Amino acid sequence: MTLNENKGFQIMGISLPMFALLTIVVLGATYMGALPKGMIGAFPLMMIVGAVLNEFGNRLPIVKDYLGGGAIVIIFVSAALVTYGILPESSKEIMTNFMKGEGFLSFYIAALITGSILGMDRKLLISASVRYLPVILGGVMASLGLTGLIGLIMGYGAKEAILYIAIPIMGGGMGAGAVPLSQIFGQALNVDPAQMMSKMVPALALGNAMAIVVAGLLDKVGKKKSSLTGNGKLMKSQEAVKEEASEEMKLDYKLMGIGILLSTTFFVWGKILGKFIPIHSYALMIISVAIVKVLGIMPEKYEKGAFQWFRFVMTNFTPALLVGIGVAYTDLNAVINSLSIIYIVLVFTTVVGATIGSAFVGHLLGFYPIEASITGGLCMANMGGTGDVAVLSASKRMELMPFAQISSRIGGACMLILATSLLSIFL
Repeated sequence: MTLNENKGFQIMGISLPMFALLTIVVLGATYMGALPKGMIGAFPLMMIVGAVLNEFGNRLPIVKDYLGGGAIVIIFVSAALVTYGILPESSKEIMTNFMKGEGFLSFYIAALITGSILGMDRKLLISASVRYLPVILGGVMASLGLTGLIGLIMGYGAKEAILYIAIPIMGGGMGAGAVPLSQIFGQALNVDPAQMMSKMVPALALGNAMAIVVAGLLDKVGKKKSSLTGNGKLMKSQEAVKEEASEEMKLDYKLMGIGILLSTTFFVWGKILGKFIPIHSYALMIISVAIVKVLGIMPEKYEKGAFQWFRFVMTNFTPALLVGIGVAYTDLNAVINSLSIIYIVLVFTTVVGATIGSAFVGHLLGFYPIEASITGGLCMANMGGTGDVAVLSASKRMELMPFAQISSRIGGACMLILATSLLSIFL
């Protein structure tokens, strides 16, 4: 809630009495079983729950300063609301279908990728892209090496720690990581892939939670030691460049409409390329938007439209999306069931290794350490696209989404190759 001398407390810019009235209507429909299916029902419920939990998390002592604030509260409280039946099952189905079946997550990410890349300076984009892959590799190598060492010391086993904890966490999420990894491991070890999945999911879920927490901590560190962060700028040379995205521009509703069309069409184009190229469609979308930006073939007017739409989506839809992540993608029971001391230490080691390794390599290559560790490290250690949103939200650096997606998609694909190689070595 925001305190304003004239307007009093507000949530989402809405006065408290008005917000309370809207909440009564939406929650009343939810518990009466009258909440409409599809986006018309999912949107108001997710926006209201997200707004309330976001305000609560951003004011809760310790949580707001060290544990990711509103982002982590929204995700895990939303997960608890449906896990323990506080929200009816029908509302869970509506929100889950909106996230997965109706593609709200993809819609959101498409807006962020297209708008943030087209709003970026061309020279910066070229310079950052060339150096970014070593940042990812630095995080992966540090993560696997440190986790293997700690696993050996604690008696868990270096091989087991790397294969069943570090690699699943760094593998690019559930669909692009854990699912194909379980198939690869199952075939190599001659066991049921479902059995391998049951070993990987707790590590993935707990690693995602820790990545969100570490992201919040890194934001706090950046506020205390400004030399380590660009406050959302990835490269140190970025300050010397006038960013197109930072130019003041008048809000234009037609431009925002153009932004919607551009972002969704680039997403469709990525899907088309995915039919012919064995790479995740998000990665192909990123590459396509980047090529268009580097070649300078997109009129500046349209680039501004994509940027305005990206800013609108990020400002208004992020808390609602985090509710969807908690409801549709967070297995609270898997996280709780994995809570043993050794397991927690090894998961934490994986996340810290990724953070330190990417920050160190990033610093050597001219990146800000905190931004490098968030994108090249934590966005490898989270749960793919949903984790990227949560990590960037917790660190208050949503403009880094293109690089986060490179980590999740291209980095995740590299992890599948690495996993296959390590299995052949260990076996």
